[in-house]
Amino acid sequence: MARVSGSLRMIATLLGNLERWLFEPPESIYGQPLWKLTRILRYPYALIRDILRGELTLRAMSLVYTTLLSIVPLIAVSFSVLKGLGYHRQLEPVLYTFLEPLGERGYELTAQITTFVDNVRGDVLGSLGVIFLLYTTMSMIQKVEEAFNFVWRVEQPRSLMRRVSEYLSVMIVGPALIVAALGLIATFSHTSSMQALASYEPFGSILVAFGHLTTYVLVTAVFTFLYAFLPNTKVRFIAALIGGVFAGVVWAATGMIFTTFVVESTRNIVVYASFAIVIVALIWLHISWLILLLGAQLSFYVQNPQYLRPGRGEIQLNASLRERVALSIMYLVVSDYRTASHRWATNRLADHLDLPGVALSPIVTALERAKLLLLAEDETWVPARDPQTIGLGEVLEAVRYDTAGPRLGRIRDIAPAVAAARAAEEAMAKSLNGKTVMDLCDQESETSQAKA
Repeated sequence: MARVSGSLRMIATLLGNLERWLFEPPESIYGQPLWKLTRILRYPYALIRDILRGELTLRAMSLVYTTLLSIVPLIAVSFSVLKGLGYHRQLEPVLYTFLEPLGERGYELTAQITTFVDNVRGDVLGSLGVIFLLYTTMSMIQKVEEAFNFVWRVEQPRSLMRRVSEYLSVMIVGPALIVAALGLIATFSHTSSMQALASYEPFGSILVAFGHLTTYVLVTAVFTFLYAFLPNTKVRFIAALIGGVFAGVVWAATGMIFTTFVVESTRNIVVYASFAIVIVALIWLHISWLILLLGAQLSFYVQNPQYLRPGRGEIQLNASLRERVALSIMYLVVSDYRTASHRWATNRLADHLDLPGVALSPIVTALERAKLLLLAEDETWVPARDPQTIGLGEVLEAVRYDTAGPRLGRIRDIAPAVAAARAAEEAMAKSLNGKTVMDLCDQESETSQAKA
């Protein structure tokens, strides 16, 4: 037991040293290649840490269960749009691409799902059946959105009307775009010029390799779209693209490894007989969802690098830092409000101050509760009253005496300690007496003019 605890302490120490080296590198290496390397290594470190914490794994497992209930209705709704155009069979290769790592079982499972979808007909199901089909499909996409919102720290989901309109538009337009892309690629590859070019090497081999990569490029594009569309927040395209490329590459590489595993485990799979396809499909679904969530997590970190170190851990700011942040927020909001320039939303304040939003939100809430800030209709912050009447002491008091949860009862006072604390507070109040947030902004303007 002592050896185990000693080993755990050693591992914790090593991880702590690694974290400090990545996020607090020595000043001597700033600007050097090693410093740039530490900035890059922060991302795989954060992703591995998030996997080990288990939250992403649990989300992936829940999505596997949701997929089992909703995969056929989801594909049925998508295929129904293409069936009217006579192109629903062209979407089968895309479905098989996701199941290809299952080997021969992938062909079998694709055929079974396609058969189920073909059996879904409106005249057989009736109106209630169609409504249940749409409800099941919408529920699955909602579950995926909740998982993405969890990754992106978004607490407010889409409204019901937005879910219906946006989800249905994606289910209708998405399959059509995929088929159109596949059709354009097929048409381009069968042109006379491309056929003539394929007869010469190495162009023939290059075109064959490009044909194999086309489907994976399409999968990467789908991942990128999901990362940009599903979270109920604004996602920059570059962040979604990096996450999509990462997830696409990892998914393709993992698929090759999983295919080898399935082939090598044929003897063991025989033990499960007809249940083998179900077990293998469940494992692959879990791996696929985990990869998809990892790509979403990477997109989040690319757009919000200030979360790389804490991850989903609780962030505690000391009292001094809370006061500095509160004064900084009031200065930024009042300065831009006075000059009628751009306004500050919570996320933008967090980005500018290089501070995680989860640590900034309680401070902004405390300032709002003290009636120093007001949330406008466009979800940006403005002064709650004339900045010339907002004292700096009020700002500090708003965050100093703000408490979360139930308040404590009266505690026993120690006279010398209370006297010393009151003396310190009186000295600070005296130094800030008569100074307002507007004075803070004017002081910055005078400093800038003096330097000019």
